[in-house]
Amino acid sequence: QVQLVESGGGSVQPGGSLRLSCAASGSFFRFININVMGWYRQPPGKQRELVADISKAGSTNYADSVKGRFTISRDNAKNTMYLQMDSLKPDDTAIYYCNAPLGRSDYWGKGTLVTVSS
Repeated sequence: QVQLVESGGGSVQPGGSLRLSCAASGSFFRFININVMGWYRQPPGKQRELVADISKAGSTNYADSVKGRFTISRDNAKNTMYLQMDSLKPDDTAIYYCNAPLGRSDYWGKGTLVTVSS
C-alpha cells in the first residue's frame, strides 16, 4: 500500500504562485520504483486532466495549458513530488491530485484545492 498526501493548495490572485507537494509513504515500497508520477487536476464541473508527469529519471511532460508556467519535480530521497505553479490564471482553479502507478495498482491522493481569483 502507498499513501499519497497533497499539500500546498490555497487561494491566490491571478499572476501569483503556489507550490504543491505530494508526500508518499507506506510499507514495503520504494519511491524510486515508481516509474512515472503525475499531477492531475479537476476543474469545477469538468473531468480530471493530466497537468504534468515526471519519470524516476527526471524526464517531464506537461499539458499545453501549463507549459512555461508550471514545473514538476521529485525528490527521491524525500519520497516527495512537487509542482511549482507560477503565473497562475483563473482557469487553473481546480482540485489537484497526485498519482502514482505502481505494479498493478494506481494510487491517488485525496487532492488539494487551488483557487485563483481576484
